[in-house]
Amino acid sequence: MKMRVKVIGGGLAGSELALQLARRGIDVDLFEMRPVVMTPAHESPYLAELVCSNSLKSDNPLTASGLLKRELRFLGCRLLSIAEKSSVEAGHALAVDRELFASSVTEAIEVESHVSFHREEVTKIPDGEVVVVATGPLTSPSLSSSIERHLSAENLYFYDAISISVTVDSIDPSVAFRASRYGKGGEDYWNIPLNREEYERLVDFLLAAPKTEKRGFEDNMCFEGCLPIEVIAARGRESLRFGPLKPKGLVDPRTGCEPYAVVQLRKETMDGSIYGLVGFQTRLKRPAQRELLNYVLPGFEKPQIVRWGSIHRNTFINSPEVLDSMQMSLKRRGLFFTGQIVGVEGYMESIAHGLLTALNIVHFMKGLEGPLFPAETILGGLQRHLIEKRKHFQPMNANFGLLPFVKSKRSERKRLFTERALAALERFVSEKLETYL
Repeated sequence: MKMRVKVIGGGLAGSELALQLARRGIDVDLFEMRPVVMTPAHESPYLAELVCSNSLKSDNPLTASGLLKRELRFLGCRLLSIAEKSSVEAGHALAVDRELFASSVTEAIEVESHVSFHREEVTKIPDGEVVVVATGPLTSPSLSSSIERHLSAENLYFYDAISISVTVDSIDPSVAFRASRYGKGGEDYWNIPLNREEYERLVDFLLAAPKTEKRGFEDNMCFEGCLPIEVIAARGRESLRFGPLKPKGLVDPRTGCEPYAVVQLRKETMDGSIYGLVGFQTRLKRPAQRELLNYVLPGFEKPQIVRWGSIHRNTFINSPEVLDSMQMSLKRRGLFFTGQIVGVEGYMESIAHGLLTALNIVHFMKGLEGPLFPAETILGGLQRHLIEKRKHFQPMNANFGLLPFVKSKRSERKRLFTERALAALERFVSEKLETYL
């Protein structure tokens, strides 16, 4: 336990990690390049600056975000405590005064005797027995190059093309049918048939719906392989029918014919609890995405969006391929990665991963494997997302689709998810983790 830990990056994950290690008497060198080197997204020199919304999402325990907060409170999360003291009125959401929150986190780091705080840019992965890269989606070009050399180029992604994802409960089986093109692969996809009128309504909506503005740190050019669906629609009214919505090889069993167009949904979790709309990466604003599923497209029944469509710059690692279960490099023991760079999406998820990485490091220093939280918890679900290999790895935020299915009435399911998770977490901590908290 005498090893010093070098943490690169003072964002949400890096700050939580440093405070958790310090709480356990472990010395930390925390490096943050701002304000010596600023990013296009940040405005202040404070640690843990929130660059987008000031909301840390719902605090309702019957939501996945609220359940994650309950789990983190149970484990003594430092940044969550600071957020609660910096909160502003926001209904059932936990929202913060952005400057107060970030300045409070910075002060907590500066007064911590076990943390040496360095304001300087780290341009390459440093030497050391325990090193943690916590630099987030806007990792500097020089450090990105160093990470790329260490992991190899094909395992480091710079652009995030994310389609809309929903829970399987959102799909109306009276409208959608299961099939693969030309019957190859079995009933792997849900398919929502569109007639001509429904297709034309979709195109009109995509062309008129409000879009998010590109920011300076995002590429101004769209890659052909990940075009926003509204960009394809703008190229011609038939473009989608010959692109992601092509009906070729799909026969609607109700009519015995190919539909005019079809929206396909592909399974994103092993248990089939989450499905992604194929080709629906988009810059539509979130209210427009919600309207798209609720009112424009047929085949959705009270849709629950668990991941919003987007295209933006986002440096992240193909974690299941190159990191172990503790998010430690398979090529170098003691080199950890944490936060958004490993493939967790969202403020609270980044904080949570910083806490998990602190526990992993404590176990590593003792020569033990890091703790794998119960699958019934949001923490455990996020951990498994980062471990399970898949063809197309993408960042993920907290959602109930990560958890084992609960067989019950839909109206009771969220309550059962929450009760089961908290009970499993309490048992796990008392039986296996108590000495490390």
